[in-house]
Amino acid sequence: MRTRFAPSPTGELHLGHAYSAVLAHHAARAAGGRFLIRIDDIDGSRSREEYVAAALADLAWLGLEWDGEPICQSVRLGDYAAALGTLRAHGLVYPCFCTRADIAASLSAPHGPAGAIYPGTCRHLSEAERERRIATEPHCWRLDMTRAAARAGELQWEEAGQGIRVADPLAHGDIILARKDAPASYHLASTLDDAMMGVTHVLRGADLIASTDVHRLLQALLGLPTTLYRHHGLICGPDGKRLAKRDAAASLASLRAAGVDGRALAVDLAAGRVPAGYSLQNP
Repeated sequence: MRTRFAPSPTGELHLGHAYSAVLAHHAARAAGGRFLIRIDDIDGSRSREEYVAAALADLAWLGLEWDGEPICQSVRLGDYAAALGTLRAHGLVYPCFCTRADIAASLSAPHGPAGAIYPGTCRHLSEAERERRIATEPHCWRLDMTRAAARAGELQWEEAGQGIRVADPLAHGDIILARKDAPASYHLASTLDDAMMGVTHVLRGADLIASTDVHRLLQALLGLPTTLYRHHGLICGPDGKRLAKRDAAASLASLRAAGVDGRALAVDLAAGRVPAGYSLQNP
């Protein structure tokens, strides 16, 4: 078994991150496997080196030990570009020149698991117009979901303890695989990295269940192995909303400064116990 924890260095880790990391760590250790760390620093405009160091310090405070050196997404840009090139060669991606305002103005009703579905405005551009505009206009790359789903066929994935689920990537519409300001989206980078790292079991929050449809599709299109998934509950604050990096009171740095025993906290989290004032919302 190989599990991983993949924080984005755009802020301090909070209790929700700790819960995910503890579950992934304990699962790997219980099976005699490996627990890996990946730093999802592909967002160059928001990622900060100080948050990388802070995240590793938080994990050490929790008593978690990882195997090998942490892997950074920022050193794998060439691999993301190569994968995008493969999909482009198969005619499965297209450049999109729309701004957010353009999309908002053209949307009427359809929504998917992650919100409004892109209406496909740029999907119908001719190849000549695409090439002309690529040279001068900012653009992202979108997956032609209808073509991609037809190429992949019926897809399934296994949710640990719950059995097989049928993937429904079409519900997501033409997702972005490479943003205007980043060389790869979360979907593309995470799927490729899990395969490269040899991750066998992905443990992550229930808010990412829908994303698994897309990741399973990318695995099929790129010939990558399928992982086993476990989507765990989310820790919510006193207001009942799931934690975010802006919730300073729940940051691990704040808890450590307040004298909380990190190893004891990890034991509690592994058993599904959260600090007073917080709640665990199961999927």
